Amino acid sequence: MEKINIICVDDEREVLDSVVRDLDYLSDIINIEECESAVECLELLEELDANQEYVAVLISDHVMPGKTGVELLTEVEVDPRFLGTKKLLLTGLATQADTIKAINNAKLDNFLEKVWDPVELLQTVKELLTEYIVERGIDYDDYLEKLDAPTLYRLVK
Repeated sequence: MEKINIICVDDEREVLDSVVRDLDYLSDIINIEECESAVECLELLEELDANQEYVAVLISDHVMPGKTGVELLTEVEVDPRFLGTKKLLLTGLATQADTIKAINNAKLDNFLEKVWDPVELLQTVKELLTEYIVERGIDYDDYLEKLDAPTLYRLVK
């Protein structure tokens, strides 16, 4: 079975813990990684690439010290090693200009505001994960019970 990762990035530990807790449903089949900065995330991306692991979904806060979430997601978008990685901006402080930049430059796949609905976050990530697995040609049988059935049906019919 392939090693598939979801990376969650937020400089606030309690927010990061909440996101990971909300995604726990997927943790038996997907590796959920936590990073407290964009720099830490970029280092993890290097490590995962070196180990030939997939990065299916990258969830990032926007306002962080050093490099913003939009800058991080834009870097990932232009890196050919992570072609197809789904990007979700999860923030409460992005301006309209930041959000537009994320959509245009980072090719953002989704945007959720803090405070988010845990059910909506999990559903959104399941949809993005399903899209990633199908688009990459990964055998989805091993992941079937956790994927989003309507998304899967739409993509493989």
